[in-house]
Amino acid sequence: MSASRFEAEGGDVSKGINLEAPDHTTLSRRSQRLDLALSPPPANEPIHLVVDSTGLSIVGEGGWAAAKHGGGGRRGWRKLHLGVDRSGVIVAGTLTGGNVDDAKTALDLIDEVGGDIRSVTADTAYDTIAIYDASAARGAEVVVPPAKSATRSRRRRSRSNARDRAILRVNEIGRRQWKNESGYHHQARVENTFFRYKTIVGPGLRARHPKAQEAEALVACNILNRMIALVRPKSFAIAA
Repeated sequence: MSASRFEAEGGDVSKGINLEAPDHTTLSRRSQRLDLALSPPPANEPIHLVVDSTGLSIVGEGGWAAAKHGGGGRRGWRKLHLGVDRSGVIVAGTLTGGNVDDAKTALDLIDEVGGDIRSVTADTAYDTIAIYDASAARGAEVVVPPAKSATRSRRRRSRSNARDRAILRVNEIGRRQWKNESGYHHQARVENTFFRYKTIVGPGLRARHPKAQEAEALVACNILNRMIALVRPKSFAIAA
């Protein structure tokens, strides 16, 4: 309600609540030291983890100049790596530089998940022995399409029998059928999460300091989780 309307309805602006709001510069400076943690709702069963990454542009002087002058200025960006469950809840996340390897960062996402993991789903960029080893250590099945050039290990005792089995199965029934059989379509969950992030929060980072950018992305992830918790329907079994 505006001050003029408040007064017109008999209110007294001078008796309103006096709240001080820090300016943008102060908020940006304080966010560099903000102690935050991702707060997903507690999981009642093992998680089917789905991981991927997306780019977020850095909104600053360079990006502003590029937009205003048609190409002048430098556009920066960072990578947001997320791990979500099959309901779209963000259970792990980190912000890195644009040139960081996705598969290596996914190892940190797997470690970040506190509960049990039933499966790890990702695209072909995550087809590495390290992903299979890290997933096996958590008792999780890997659902990652092998690279088209992937071949079975020539060693008698392969470091990843699971990967060899995936390669053999793809060669046997074809890549399309393997995706249907393995449940790879759940990978769309993390893509939907990125769509929600960029539609609701935005495709860029407004903070300039790296620490402030990390805090900004983490706050956004917690907001998206809170939104899911508020709108998710609750199902209960009832007697016939």
